[in-house]
Amino acid sequence: MKVIEGKTLEEWERAVPVIRDLTALRETMWLDGHKLPAAQAAGACPLGMPDIREAEARLARFAPYLAKVFPETEQAGGILESPLREIGGMAEELGVEGTLLLKCDSHLPVSGSIKARGGIYEVLCVAERIALESGMLTLEEDYRVLAEPRFVELFSKYGIAVGSTGNLGLSIGIMSAKLGFRVTVHMSADARQWKKDMLRSKGVTVVEYSDDYSKAITEGRAQAEKDPCCHFVDDENSKNLFLGYAVAALRLKKQLEERGTPVDEAHPLFVYLPCGVGGGPGGVAFGLKEVFGDHVHCFFAEPTHAPCMTLGMATGLHAQVCVNDFGIDNRTAADGLAVGRPSQFVGKLIEPFLSGCYTISDEHLYRLLTTLADREGIHLEPSALAGMTGPGWIQDSKPGKEYQRREGLTGRLPEATHIVWATGGSMVPAADWQAYYQRGRQLLADNA
Repeated sequence: MKVIEGKTLEEWERAVPVIRDLTALRETMWLDGHKLPAAQAAGACPLGMPDIREAEARLARFAPYLAKVFPETEQAGGILESPLREIGGMAEELGVEGTLLLKCDSHLPVSGSIKARGGIYEVLCVAERIALESGMLTLEEDYRVLAEPRFVELFSKYGIAVGSTGNLGLSIGIMSAKLGFRVTVHMSADARQWKKDMLRSKGVTVVEYSDDYSKAITEGRAQAEKDPCCHFVDDENSKNLFLGYAVAALRLKKQLEERGTPVDEAHPLFVYLPCGVGGGPGGVAFGLKEVFGDHVHCFFAEPTHAPCMTLGMATGLHAQVCVNDFGIDNRTAADGLAVGRPSQFVGKLIEPFLSGCYTISDEHLYRLLTTLADREGIHLEPSALAGMTGPGWIQDSKPGKEYQRREGLTGRLPEATHIVWATGGSMVPAADWQAYYQRGRQLLADNA
């Protein structure tokens, strides 16, 4: 009988009941029993608002450069930000109490996904360090000088590498190639072909693997370590990636204020974040808790076939276990979330901040993709729909109602704001997206 970290599967199922649902590939919800009041969680955390502000300042320094080299960012002054859009038709479709908003990171400029936040930020950190250490740049200069050939030549002496299921690779590859770095993206078997093709068209070296994300990142890290001039972007352990994502919270606060949307005890904010290895949703959730404290409630959403963060946090073992240990295959149409082992760094850091996790089937993702397109005219990729079932879990499920009672939220949902974080989709080729849409339409017809 197989033993997993000292227990058989049956023993794990008795000790952690949600594992029964996870191994049966059932949609389920798990509440984080280690969640602390925001002030207490922040006090125990090695990162805080000063770190987020530092990241925000660095992005501001690079904004003139980004506006120069990426014309699509010029109107926003080189600030990479996404719209916050109310989706009333979808709220009606899903029966959501309160206001339902979509944070359209699917439409972030440059690389069209949430990974543009952390991925681009980490590349900019590397570029700034090299330029400053070379003596060719000072913090007071206009960073538009980085587009000059002398800097492209400087950066060409250095490499950047990353392991990715797709979207992080796009962000790292596009930004690094623009600056002049030698870039290698190690991509797992589930990465979409169009993402590989786009990277190669930008001059990026793409190394393909027949295995999953864990293999791509392990091999990428090992190869990068052999080159002293190569920086490996470690999605499992990077503080800079994490802080790049966290800046989103400051931007969201401003957007909510511009909408006149209050976030306080009487007007709770719920945020639903698709989760792969955990860096993107972890960074955003951490930033949101720093900004809104106990008035924001963050949940991670994962595919039923790849619930690595739920499994790691529910067992308390984090990166010590992977979904395959429990007989879960890690095969999902939500390619950006097809991760078998969660980030050790993120899982432990976010544990006292997170409200919980839930899972969603591929079929449900496709149905929601088609419904969103029909009701709102918004085109996303399957993984970006993972957050959409969050309000229903909170309103209607037994654990959701338990969470309401625990947090003093009973009766407050009509005044709540729900934000579904749309993590990618705007760069999907039309033919690929149409195939997703037709798949969803067929599933809806089968359910009718």
